[in-house]
Amino acid sequence: ESRWPYLFGMIIVPSLIQVVILPFLPESPRYLLLEKHDTRRAEKAFQTFLGKEDVSREVEEVLSESRVQRNTKLVSVLQLLRTRAVRWQVFTVVVTMGCYQLCGLNAV
Repeated sequence: ESRWPYLFGMIIVPSLIQVVILPFLPESPRYLLLEKHDTRRAEKAFQTFLGKEDVSREVEEVLSESRVQRNTKLVSVLQLLRTRAVRWQVFTVVVTMGCYQLCGLNAV
């Protein structure tokens, strides 16, 4: 019982390792490309991750996915419930999650 503060202190070790290693890790190519708009660094990150020189196909793929996501229409929960095509799927998920919360599995 007298050693439990040491147990809590052990959390510091992985945290320090992460802080030391983090500056040496490359950033996400997707983040660099879509958020920072830095194509050169994104290509360099793709090259690091994939280990190949020509990553133009991957860059174009990320950009095309971004264009598709920008054209996607967001719907509210009420609109989702009013849509007949997905009403039963939503109902099934809600009932399943409700039962999951009430069955006591979280306590186990």
